[in-house]
Amino acid sequence: MGGGVLGTMHAWQAVLRGHEVIHLEREPEARGASVRNFGLVWVSGRATGPELDTALRARELWSQLGERVPGLGFRANGSLTVLRTPAELAVAEAFAARPDAAARGTRLVDAGGARVLNPALRGDFLGALWCERDAAVEPRVAQPALRAHLAESGRYTWLPGREARAVDGRGVRDDHGDHHGADLVVLCTGATLSGLVREIAGEVPVRRVRLQMMQTEPLGERLTTSVADGDSLRYYPAYRGVELDALAASQPQPAVAAEHAMQLLMVQRADGGLTVGDTHGYAEPFPFDVVEEPYEHLRRVAEDVLGRPLPPVRHRWAGVYAQCLDTGEVVHRERVADNAWLVTGPGGRGMTCSPAIAERTAEEVGL
Repeated sequence: MGGGVLGTMHAWQAVLRGHEVIHLEREPEARGASVRNFGLVWVSGRATGPELDTALRARELWSQLGERVPGLGFRANGSLTVLRTPAELAVAEAFAARPDAAARGTRLVDAGGARVLNPALRGDFLGALWCERDAAVEPRVAQPALRAHLAESGRYTWLPGREARAVDGRGVRDDHGDHHGADLVVLCTGATLSGLVREIAGEVPVRRVRLQMMQTEPLGERLTTSVADGDSLRYYPAYRGVELDALAASQPQPAVAAEHAMQLLMVQRADGGLTVGDTHGYAEPFPFDVVEEPYEHLRRVAEDVLGRPLPPVRHRWAGVYAQCLDTGEVVHRERVADNAWLVTGPGGRGMTCSPAIAERTAEEVGL
């Protein structure tokens, strides 16, 4: 249940292991966080321990899938986290000296080295963290491409526009009144935690997080890597430590960036446009509209890094994803009935980690 990337990866694991799969999605097409994101397979910022281990395994699985399913748009483009101040550079130097930097495929490069890796970066900066293991996919087409691949097995049925209403010992009943027989039910409902999820699981230890992003017209040149700015050092758990405390003390974020918990992430899409973001909002009820100030801030930072104006913005959007309250947990995985499991709450790690999360689920439930 759930047609986003997490549900689709669970379907892939089941088909891969020889099972028949019925895949329900309440919308005509997945419309949640799985398509409203950067498409990043982001190893570099993951916390040491289970989160990093999951991301590294997921990176292997994404690469394998990319070879089998070209429509995913998988590319091992790496990333550059651009450092524009001495305080950001100090955090990066300490991070690059850690023992697990090599496992992440991360090293510090100077400004010239960064421009060799990505000639489109013509702004002023001191250096960058280069992560060769970071990658990207095309989020708007990845799930349909994977579903088409699964359908070739003859053991996969995609049923959109079907909302599950009840789970029993024999399977699932949907809102059309149809009953779908199943030995195992996996609920990957994303940020939808009400309705059936609340009925069978109660209150789940996850919170919802809202983001704002945008996408531009084609850049007109190739952005050879994904790009982050120094504010991502504040956001990703890999960078936490004494040096980061010093960064926070000596270099507070601009007011709009602090208010919206912002960082710059920038990825080029297959058509040449740039996906640019993002913000983080934690207080519900979330606003129903998007606000312009964060977009203005993102434009300024992106243009400073690129050393040129951004192309016109084509799309703006907001999205909501589910994140474990204990952010040290990669995902919330819970048995909610004899034959049913709930898997949710990967947070901003969903696109990155979903192949490995689904593999772990398959192992735990004995597929």
